[in-house]
Amino acid sequence: MHKHKIIEKNPIKRLLANLRDHKNLLYIASSFSILNKLFDLAPPALIGLSVDIVAREDKSWLAKFGYESVPQQLIFLAICSIIIWTAESLFEYLYGLYWRNLAQIVQHKLRIKAYDHLQKLEMEFFESDSTGRLMTVLNDDINQLERFLDEGANKIIQLIITVLIVGGAMTFLAPDISLLAFIPIPVILIGSIKFQSKLSPRYKDVREKAGDLASRLNNNLLGMLTIKSFATEEWELSRLKLDSKSYQKSNNKAIKLSAAFIPLIRFAILFAFLSILIIGGLRCWQGNMAIGTYSFLVFITQRLLWPLTTLGHVLDDYQRSMASTNRVLDLIDMPINISGGLKRIKPIEIIGKIKFKNVSFSYLDRSPLLKEFNLTINPGSTVGIVGATGSGKSTLVKLLLRLYSIDQGVIELDEISINSYNLSDLRRCIALVSQETYLFHGTIEENIAYGNNKANQKQIKEAAEVAEANQFIKQLPLGYKTIIGERGQKLSGGQCQRIAIARAILKDAPILILDEATASVDNETEAAIQRSLEKITSNRTTIVIAHRLSTVRNADQIVVLDKGNIVEVGTHDSLIQNNNIYLDLWNVQSGLRKKNNIEFQ
Repeated sequence: MHKHKIIEKNPIKRLLANLRDHKNLLYIASSFSILNKLFDLAPPALIGLSVDIVAREDKSWLAKFGYESVPQQLIFLAICSIIIWTAESLFEYLYGLYWRNLAQIVQHKLRIKAYDHLQKLEMEFFESDSTGRLMTVLNDDINQLERFLDEGANKIIQLIITVLIVGGAMTFLAPDISLLAFIPIPVILIGSIKFQSKLSPRYKDVREKAGDLASRLNNNLLGMLTIKSFATEEWELSRLKLDSKSYQKSNNKAIKLSAAFIPLIRFAILFAFLSILIIGGLRCWQGNMAIGTYSFLVFITQRLLWPLTTLGHVLDDYQRSMASTNRVLDLIDMPINISGGLKRIKPIEIIGKIKFKNVSFSYLDRSPLLKEFNLTINPGSTVGIVGATGSGKSTLVKLLLRLYSIDQGVIELDEISINSYNLSDLRRCIALVSQETYLFHGTIEENIAYGNNKANQKQIKEAAEVAEANQFIKQLPLGYKTIIGERGQKLSGGQCQRIAIARAILKDAPILILDEATASVDNETEAAIQRSLEKITSNRTTIVIAHRLSTVRNADQIVVLDKGNIVEVGTHDSLIQNNNIYLDLWNVQSGLRKKNNIEFQ
């Protein structure tokens, strides 16, 4: 679990707080829902009036307004019916239009807001959460909320209006008999609240299981090469079946409870309907109630009570959407531990002097990796960093990029703490070629120009030439327009790494970091890249983290790390003379000495 804890809040209040900019649209959509329901409830009144006209003729209720003959009264009712049906249809169209527009706006806003917030979270968050779960939140959960706003919100509003309007009309016409119709309502409401309290945790579990299933699918699709090479298709299928079955069982538990709701409340509704039907009918037969009023009460009772049978579906949709809403808003409310400073800086203004001053750092739930670490990198110099796996080489890069927060100490760039710089400005000043090369689905040209969308074709080609990538790109059928597939899967590892190097070169940042940048290229390509390093590293500070020591042989300074500590510093020649760890590393790679408990990253 991630160390951040989200404080539970009412999902409706949290959602409304995020809809402040669109409250007018919310009010308009709600108004149209109310008006539609008012006109929708009018037909039972028309039926009551028509029965009253036929039964009492010139003594009917409408006759009091000057329509004495039956034909006049019926024509008047017909005109009213046309107006009512037209208005009902118009407002049904309008509420559908406005609610759906609101749903699309909310869906877009929350997805963009959640993704924008996600990008600002530290890498520690991504290490403790799964990509599949985050995809479920950004996609499925937001879509669930959209579906609720499409229909569910309107149903809730119209249900409330039905109870208020119909209940008020029945109380006005026959207060004693109307009480019989109201008896089931408390039973239905209490039952609904209990069902809601039981459904809420079940649907929360459903969403969690959906996230687990999405995570499994995402991991398997990304690791398909490994699955096939280890012939573990059947094993992975069985694991997927378990996750899918778990999701199915979680859904079934929620469905069993929600499906039982409607049959139970039907009997409460039947009691009220029979009471009105029998007692009202007897009073009308005895002459104590007008036949038109009785007709109205019989029809309106159904309009009052039968919609309550949909309460189960409404609650079902509500609980699903609120579970999803909480998950989306939990992500949006996740605290950002790494925020930028106020100082703005342009890459051209950076000199490139880097200092680690008494820096201590540990990954979450792990022992300290760096303790009072000190290192100075002079501007314009090339510094190689070598050492065994876990010695902290790549960690230094992540801390410089502020992907993680240090526990204590300070990291300076040009004598100013990197915490003082605007975060985006700081990262624009650093070009990174990571050991885990990541290319986006698209063309080679788009991937090289990533991060420098103003680059022209000539600049892209020049960067590719420096990275020794131009030759293999020209041999592809579509050249720079070649689609490389997700994660660059249509290219070899070495080709991907050369494109990543070209991308960093084109960024033209004052600080260049090569983190195992030649790890996936062949010896010939590495030699070619080495020839270009002088041009790549000119007029910029360069940090080279290397598995192959030949990569850093010509560095101005080589730093040897061991368990987070600097154990040697010097040039290649001086370190060879020291007859220490670096010499052991060099001899191992040169084949002069067997590997002596040294593991390379």
